[in-house]
Amino acid sequence: MLSKYLALVIGTAIAPILWGSTYLATTTLLPADRPLLAATLRALTAGVLLLLTCRRLPHGAWWWRSWVLGSLNIAAFFALLFVAAYRLPGGVAAMVGAIQPLLVTLLAHRVLGERVTTRSVLSAAAGLAGVALIVLRAQARLDTLGLLAAVGGALSMASGIILIKRWGQPASPLVTTSWQLVAGGLTLAPVMLAFEGLPSQPLTMQNLSGYAYLSILGTAVAYVLWFRGIARLPTRIPPILGLLSPVVALLLGWLLAGEALAAAQIGGIAIVLISIATAVVPARRRGRAAPAGCARSAEPAPSAFDPQARPITPGQPPARCR
Repeated sequence: MLSKYLALVIGTAIAPILWGSTYLATTTLLPADRPLLAATLRALTAGVLLLLTCRRLPHGAWWWRSWVLGSLNIAAFFALLFVAAYRLPGGVAAMVGAIQPLLVTLLAHRVLGERVTTRSVLSAAAGLAGVALIVLRAQARLDTLGLLAAVGGALSMASGIILIKRWGQPASPLVTTSWQLVAGGLTLAPVMLAFEGLPSQPLTMQNLSGYAYLSILGTAVAYVLWFRGIARLPTRIPPILGLLSPVVALLLGWLLAGEALAAAQIGGIAIVLISIATAVVPARRRGRAAPAGCARSAEPAPSAFDPQARPITPGQPPARCR
């Protein structure tokens, strides 16, 4: 069970690692001042590819639920993400999203009735403090609209996480991800046409390569892994893993864009990684001894890809042993 938990954590962590490259790809490969075009093409391309792969449409209440989740997790988040990416330096734009773990902790308590633990709050606060070290010491221009967009994106994604936990997923992450991406892309399309219109010049091969990278790896692959983690892991884990995104963005800016990396920023990265480890590593339990025959139960562990399976909690005994 523990090995499956760690594998699921690592798989989920791949998503924010890929997202950490979004800011560099946006500023170096995509056409300038077209955030809504970038968001729309990214969502629709990835969504259609996944939908053609799974060939399954929503049913019943999942038509409107898919639209709500697509609006929060995709449409609003992508639009605000690209606005922030265009108006802020890559590292700064990504770092503002570090408030998401605290937002999810608060929303999970208010909406899902989950208990707020000292460990989850301290981990989220430490991660935010580590991010603050990086942002406050960075020699970067802080644009007000860009900062508001980054905060709004974090709140939008946090709300989407809570609704996924509350509603569950009626099919595999591949299927539900395709629904959300298509719904989000279709929601973005009229907004993009109204505010930006179609490109006045043809897209270059550099632009197309940027869109392809963001659509396939940064969206289709990343979101399938992300939504699978949200469905199977405890609510607090995916948001804290999201702190890997700003760390990767900062390191890419240092390695590829020549951005300076100060000692305080290195310390901030260390604090962020420690906060993630603290939240992810399972705590020891001092429960009562399991009844005879339960310690070596033959009940198979739930598959990480089974949407109907119970969430994986390390150290949790099989249901019939409770």
